Amino acid sequence: MSERCFKDDLPVFQLYKNLDYLDNAATTQKPLCVIEAVGSYYRRENANPLRGLYDLSVKATEAYENAREAVRSFIGAKRTSEIVFTRNATESLNLIAYSWGRACISEGDEILAAISEHHSDLLPWQQLAREKGAVLKYLECDPQGGYSAEALKAALTPRTRLFAIAQVSNIFGRVNPIKEFAEICHANGTLIVCDGAQSVPHIQVDVRELDVDFLAFSGHKLYAPMGIGVLYGREELLEKMPPFLYGGEMIEYVTREGATFAELPHKFEAGTVNVGGAVGLHAAIDYINSIGFDEITKREDRLTALAFSEMKKLPCVSIIGSDRADEHHGIISFTVDGVHPHDVAAVFDADNIAVRAGHHCAQPLHQYLGVQSTARMSLAFYNDERDIERFIETLKTVRRRMGYGG
Repeated sequence: MSERCFKDDLPVFQLYKNLDYLDNAATTQKPLCVIEAVGSYYRRENANPLRGLYDLSVKATEAYENAREAVRSFIGAKRTSEIVFTRNATESLNLIAYSWGRACISEGDEILAAISEHHSDLLPWQQLAREKGAVLKYLECDPQGGYSAEALKAALTPRTRLFAIAQVSNIFGRVNPIKEFAEICHANGTLIVCDGAQSVPHIQVDVRELDVDFLAFSGHKLYAPMGIGVLYGREELLEKMPPFLYGGEMIEYVTREGATFAELPHKFEAGTVNVGGAVGLHAAIDYINSIGFDEITKREDRLTALAFSEMKKLPCVSIIGSDRADEHHGIISFTVDGVHPHDVAAVFDADNIAVRAGHHCAQPLHQYLGVQSTARMSLAFYNDERDIERFIETLKTVRRRMGYGG
């Protein structure tokens, strides 16, 4: 029995039959079922939700709240009130910094961030620390991209109010021990913020099992449309946080002098919300569930191992992070001796292979590692062995095509 070709589910690969798309850590391609779900909503149910008593508005409200329930179930949250829809993981993380941070961080407090964090999980804490007179500290990884429990314990102090770390690094592809880190943080009275942008699409994530206080992720990395994201927060924390934005829908009652705010999660969802994006996210979750994470991780791990083993055979290619394929989880960042990563990406593009080049929104990590930029290939379950074969074939030619002769 032949293996299912998941590319058949994605229209982009029918249109561009020779495309090898290996930039999934930046964004994923969209299945037809997601595209059709969004189109069906706008054809059949489009109305301003939560506000109208007429049938179409009720249908839009149901579609929006059904998507919230799908997210709750998908990440194992206890209540839908803990699921806040945002534009993306970046907005989710900023919401924490602006709302919780400005209410709870004081002068002299400490914020700890992993050195490998994406700028979206770094700049909000930089700005918050500057504004509040707090101290931003960094937890440094080893050269293989690993973080130890001992290093975390040593970095925490009685003034550490929050620790920010991704579950999966967008540079290393390494899974961090979030559950263990959450236990350490909570024993210290420290909250833990988890960036799930690179984990939620690829591995089973259960926020209650991980025991995180906040989790952020983006729909567009999860085979859903751009412009929809999620913030999970413990209900008791969200209850105490002031709204992030002010305006329509997030209020309960307004007078000339003030206002009272809506219950969770609506107090964080001001204005007309992105129902179409939420519907697309719901369809993407259903699609992922129909495949199952056992199949997804098996395929991605097999392709990672194949690419890794072939790359290790090339003397002029250096892989960033662990020397073990099973610690890369679909993401391999690399350099080619004597060739700028932008030129590496250009060579791949000439062969219709999409890879990423640059600092990948992680400049402090690159500075810490002593490299200015890297190239990155990143996988999704719809990739196949042909993608890896073509990737390796082109990688072997990069130096020759850049004038090195071999």
